Amino acid sequence: MARGASSVGRIAAQNRRARFDYFIESTVEAGIILAGTEVKSLRSGKASINESYAGEQGGELFLFNAYIPEYQLAGRFFQHETKRPRKLLVHRRELAKLLASIQREGMTLIPLSVYFNDRGIAKVELGLAKGKKKGDKREAEKERDWQRDKARLMREKG
Repeated sequence: MARGASSVGRIAAQNRRARFDYFIESTVEAGIILAGTEVKSLRSGKASINESYAGEQGGELFLFNAYIPEYQLAGRFFQHETKRPRKLLVHRRELAKLLASIQREGMTLIPLSVYFNDRGIAKVELGLAKGKKKGDKREAEKERDWQRDKARLMREKG
């Protein structure tokens, strides 16, 4: 078994509520700068990105409020801060496009998932999103229920 083969292509953290609370218009893959203990902690799968968001700080893109717990086997001197801002790596043109989009009214960058790609590098899937209102959420739930009922009827008929 190859080194790290168990975590290759594996999702480390996922924001399931994002698609319920936001209209996702487009998605972007971004790299993330992590400390060694953060990578080991992510591989254990205990991170949370449910309340996090991405934004600009000093002309660069950062991930704010993402919780990556301390790695217990590292000792107390080599630990990282659990909710520190983490720099995201995107191409310059993508960065300009994303920053222009979040300047518009109601648009935000929401992390949808943190995962390890084929090479074992941590990546973040960002969604350019617009918030849903309460009525929109109800409409989406009705549509989902109708699709489920329709599939059930089709299965019974034939």
